[in-house]
Amino acid sequence: MSLVRLNIKGISYSQTQNGAYALILNEIDGERKLPIVIGAFEAQSIAIALEKEISPPRPLTHDLFKTFSDRFNIVVKQVIIHKLVDGVFYSSLICERDKIEEIIDARTSDAIALALRFKAPIFTYKNILDKAGIFLKGEQDITTTDNEDDFNDEDDILVDALLADLEEDQKENPKNNLSSKSLEELNNLLDEAVANEDYEKAAHLRDEISKR
Repeated sequence: MSLVRLNIKGISYSQTQNGAYALILNEIDGERKLPIVIGAFEAQSIAIALEKEISPPRPLTHDLFKTFSDRFNIVVKQVIIHKLVDGVFYSSLICERDKIEEIIDARTSDAIALALRFKAPIFTYKNILDKAGIFLKGEQDITTTDNEDDFNDEDDILVDALLADLEEDQKENPKNNLSSKSLEELNNLLDEAVANEDYEKAAHLRDEISKR
């Protein structure tokens, strides 16, 4: 499968979904955009990395990871968004230390926040872009989460529709509908998922347990 290189067009805040942001990636040799729903913390971390003049008083988690990696001569060479399942993107960090390459699983929002800090290229596979890519008419660059004027009205509608569709998918998909489960039920489901080697489901459950 062929890889397609992406760059970051920007971040848009949803007018209808509180606390939800859409990270918009753009294929370099094309016009399609890949929108990815991310949380507020990840949006802030990515926005700070995009805005070179902003420096937080204390290092954010991704800044700490970068400092740690630099100290131990670990380099993130590239990020690959390699899978899309039930509206969730899965990514890998391609890292190198002492000429030994390692592949590390990562949430896409974390992977992109780190790619910015390491100045590493971002790729996805053509079939993922064929499946999830969209066309947006607004072509201005976006560098911060609060610059909402950079998207035109049609773009905002598309982004909001994306977020609404994702929310609906999560309601319909039992794997993603975890908010109504008790902590005990989540731990039981996690044990069951690990026993069945359903690691994707286990990752969702682990994240929900961590949030609790």
